[in-house]
Amino acid sequence: MNARLAVAALLVLILAGCGVPTDDRPRAVGTPPFGPFPTPGTAVSEPAGRFTETLYFVRGDRLVLVNRRLDTLPAVDQHLAHLLAGPNEAERNDGLTTALPGAVTGAGVRLTGARAEVDFPPAVDDAGRSDEVFAFAQIVCTLTARPEVVAVSFLRDGQPLEVPRADGSLSQGPLTAADYVDLAVPG
Repeated sequence: MNARLAVAALLVLILAGCGVPTDDRPRAVGTPPFGPFPTPGTAVSEPAGRFTETLYFVRGDRLVLVNRRLDTLPAVDQHLAHLLAGPNEAERNDGLTTALPGAVTGAGVRLTGARAEVDFPPAVDDAGRSDEVFAFAQIVCTLTARPEVVAVSFLRDGQPLEVPRADGSLSQGPLTAADYVDLAVPG
């Protein structure tokens, strides 16, 4: 019986050492980071900030998802403006570029239900570029990464604009990231 009592006392001491320590008074606990964790093929260029802004840039012949951390969640028009501004210095140093300059000189965007309508100014030169499909892919994939945007339509002077899909076909209808999945870095 003494052996049992000794084993029980030893177990109580061992288990007491495994508990959570107590403090004399409450203490502050830090909050966990916000936003999703990066996935393979994803670059996080700005680690500070509470919100994640998803942008798509180009490396070689592939779209690359980039997560930027921001203190405030940008409105859809600000999000498009950040994309049109192109990769920041750290992203450029990581080999990221954009197909937007030249292919897209400016655009406005508005939400109509769950669809983003991107309106381009009147065309000065319709010569086109060989990487035009990447320009539209960047816009579609970036805007549909927002939870409130399901599809993107393109307009010029309020009229539907035919834009290329990844397969080379032209579409006037709403586009989704699925139309450009073949261009993305596998994740």
